[in-house]
Amino acid sequence: MIGGGYAIGGWLAALRAAAEVPEGDAGALDPEQRAQLEAIDPWWAPRWPITWQRSYATSRSWWLESDGRVDWAALDVETEFEGESLGRWAAAQRAGFAELDQEQRDLLAALGIEEDQELAAARAKVAARPGKSRGDRFAAGLAALASFVAEHGHARPARTHKSADGLALGAWVNNQPARKDKLSEEQRGQLVALGVAL
Repeated sequence: MIGGGYAIGGWLAALRAAAEVPEGDAGALDPEQRAQLEAIDPWWAPRWPITWQRSYATSRSWWLESDGRVDWAALDVETEFEGESLGRWAAAQRAGFAELDQEQRDLLAALGIEEDQELAAARAKVAARPGKSRGDRFAAGLAALASFVAEHGHARPARTHKSADGLALGAWVNNQPARKDKLSEEQRGQLVALGVAL
C-alpha cells in the first residue's frame, strides 16, 4: 500500500488483467487509460511474467545507483539489492538470453547485460553435432555391452558404470527392459544373446 492506504499493487493487477481482454470486449481496458499507463511506464503490462519485470526494475535501479558501471559477467551470484537476488537473476538472464523475448533482450542490453558467450558457444557446438538416431544409440549401447560382457563375463554392469567412451552403460542396460516394446525383434534378440533379461 502507498500513502493513504491505497492498494496500488491490486489496482495494477486488475488493470493488467483488463489489458489482456481484447479491445471492445466487456472488461477490456479503456484505450485512454492504457495510453496514460504506457506514458508512465511502457512495460507496465509486459507479455512476460511480471516477476521478471520486477527483477528487471530492481536490476535497473542498482545499475542507475552504480552510474551504469556494472560488470554483469563478473557480478558475484550472491549479490543482493533491495531484497532481490540480483546476482543470481543476472546470471540466469545471461545464461538464458537466447530464450528471452526480443524486447526483454533489448531491455537487458540497455543495462549492459548480455548473453554468456561461453555458454552460447558451447550450445552452438552441441547444436552443430549431427544427431544420433535411436538405432545409432542402441548400436552404441550394444557394442559397449558386448565389450563389458567379454571383459566381465556377465551383462550386469553397476547402474553407475560408464564405458570407456563415456556411455552410461549401467543406466542403459537397466533401462532396456522398460523399452523392450520400442525395440525391434532383432534388437531384443541381440540383448538376450548377451545375457540381458527382458
